[in-house]
Amino acid sequence: MSNLYERCSKVMPPAANRATKLGVTSGKGSYLYTEEGKKVLDFASGVAVCNVGHNNDLVNKAAIEQINKLVHGCHNVVYYESYVELAEKLVEITGNDTMVYFSNSGAEANEGAIKLAKYVTGRPALIAFKGSFHGRTIATTSITSSISAYRKNYEGLLPSVYFAEYPNSFRGRFKEKDGGYKGCIDELEDMFKKIIDPFSVAAMILESVQGEGGYIVPPVEFMQEIRNICDRYGILLILDEIQTGFGRTGKMFAYEHFGIKPDIISCAKAIASGFPLSAVIAKKEIMEKWQAGAHGVTFGGNPVSCAAALATIDILEKGAIKNAEEMGSYFKERLLKLQEKYDAIGEVRGLGLMLAIELVDKNFEPNSKLVKSVIENCLDKGLLLLSCGTDKNVIRFIPPTTVSKYEIDEALAILDEAFKACV
Repeated sequence: MSNLYERCSKVMPPAANRATKLGVTSGKGSYLYTEEGKKVLDFASGVAVCNVGHNNDLVNKAAIEQINKLVHGCHNVVYYESYVELAEKLVEITGNDTMVYFSNSGAEANEGAIKLAKYVTGRPALIAFKGSFHGRTIATTSITSSISAYRKNYEGLLPSVYFAEYPNSFRGRFKEKDGGYKGCIDELEDMFKKIIDPFSVAAMILESVQGEGGYIVPPVEFMQEIRNICDRYGILLILDEIQTGFGRTGKMFAYEHFGIKPDIISCAKAIASGFPLSAVIAKKEIMEKWQAGAHGVTFGGNPVSCAAALATIDILEKGAIKNAEEMGSYFKERLLKLQEKYDAIGEVRGLGLMLAIELVDKNFEPNSKLVKSVIENCLDKGLLLLSCGTDKNVIRFIPPTTVSKYEIDEALAILDEAFKACV
């Protein structure tokens, strides 16, 4: 039993529970090192945070140099170089027609995004999507629907939030070859007719690829039709890129796969390789209407986090994104081969290095028990994985964008042995 786990359980509530009882002392690249000195291949990456690996030398160097200059100045009070330079860089990589507001966490970014949409449009309503995860504050819990436990005992929540169907060709209500997107769009239009007038909707918010909901990749046509609907009714399109952003899917942002551009982007997690930072990035004409005093946060845009983010983006642009694309294709092909070997793997899906397998029983029903067994067996063998999905029957693979083919092969060998032991 981990000593850190035992100590933590005495001073932290069940709400702070971990996915494992693993106690770690350090990390480097794709690996973590435990209290007992065990080396663990980490294909969770701090839940998609350490996209360029643990303790990346270039990121750490940038952070240390900034620590020696300025740790905190407060962006509500003064200007400083790393803050301004990072904002300039984010504007550049999102088309040079945007502006940026920094916060600390993904939930804060989504709070800021929906506040921005409401403020600018003057409209009261929001549309989110079933299976979504956007955070755990009251407002972001209100637009989250991946698991009802996240909402339990917090009702009533933010008013005027409506949920639409997110296409899932494997297990969704609409299972056509097109991913069921047409049925989802028809139901959305029916919602406008019967429940909420579209001209009362400030924004639609959705993940470019659903994360906690099961690593669901929507059809290109669905995303393009959502963009068209937003344009038709003057609804702002918010894309939550918190888990998908900064190289995770083989592109800087996942929306690039769909040939669309959102009005507002929320991002966090991998932006600064583990240093707390998030951002709301929105079209300039929208941001310019967000007046002084309409929003604020004390620690947003911390100098050290911004310096780490600049180093992270540089690494991604100089090869890590390309590696994510190439290694993601290789990894997915190998997972498809594994699917041929085990009937329990119902589907392999994902983009880049945001990959998942959905496990099923002999009746093709969700098999969360097997997921738990496989993940525990993998950890015993030195591979850290996480589950996701409304039924917790999906295993997700989130290695760093710097992962090597050798490390992927190592993970697959462990995974194969786990299936042999558990199926």
